[in-house]
Amino acid sequence: MDFVKMHGCGNDYVFVREEVDRPDEIARLISDRHRGVGGDGLILILPSKVADARMRMFNADGGEAEMCGNGLRCVAKLLYEEGGVKKPHMRVETGRGILEIDIRAENGRVLSARVGMGKPGLERSEIPMGGGKGKAISVPLEAGGETFEATCVSMGNPHCVLFVDDLESADVSRVGPLLEHHPIFPKRTNVGFAQVVSPSEIKLRVWERGSQETQACGTGACAAVVAAVLTGRTGRSAKVRLPGGDLQIEWPEAGDVYMEGPAQESFRGTWTP
Repeated sequence: MDFVKMHGCGNDYVFVREEVDRPDEIARLISDRHRGVGGDGLILILPSKVADARMRMFNADGGEAEMCGNGLRCVAKLLYEEGGVKKPHMRVETGRGILEIDIRAENGRVLSARVGMGKPGLERSEIPMGGGKGKAISVPLEAGGETFEATCVSMGNPHCVLFVDDLESADVSRVGPLLEHHPIFPKRTNVGFAQVVSPSEIKLRVWERGSQETQACGTGACAAVVAAVLTGRTGRSAKVRLPGGDLQIEWPEAGDVYMEGPAQESFRGTWTP
């Protein structure tokens, strides 16, 4: 099976341009950093009847996720540079619908991509999240004998954002799995730890559902800015600094969230399960 290893701000995936049998099992095996290729998951790039291509994304634990912003930028780079979709604007079918991507290229190579991530889901039923009806803005969540103040949104996948004073000392590896598996989230959740530096800058670490802490999370960066706007911490445009690099996020009054950032290839190879 031929693959391309790529990453967006260090959020790395194995990309395969064909359908595979048992993709959940393949994702677990190929994502293993000791016995496989290594990565945060597997992304399949497939034909689509309604868009330029279709993307299926599987986390490192084999679970299929609705969307991956960093992965989508990498898909766009592959489609533009060698997939026959050499145009500045493309559409990709994902688990949360068809998303629009604008390409910034130079000499035939993609430098960055701007993705229209759609409108955030703010109602508990959209996230999904239990606990009644309405939005979950600065609500208490009890886990592990502690109470956390959380703002929860959906970016096509569920996110729980915690604002912290010092990101370096945040206990991501302990609190992340506690909230990922909290019974209030029927489909589990991604957990973002956000430190607001200024009204236009956020530092962020994300415990990703099914992949543990990653170098970056595109939907997590979008969720952090949405949560920061909802709680009055930032403006509607902010740079999000993740361990693997920076993303520029905008949430205009019109409602759709936009994410811009790089996509880079690491290496290629052939893998035999």
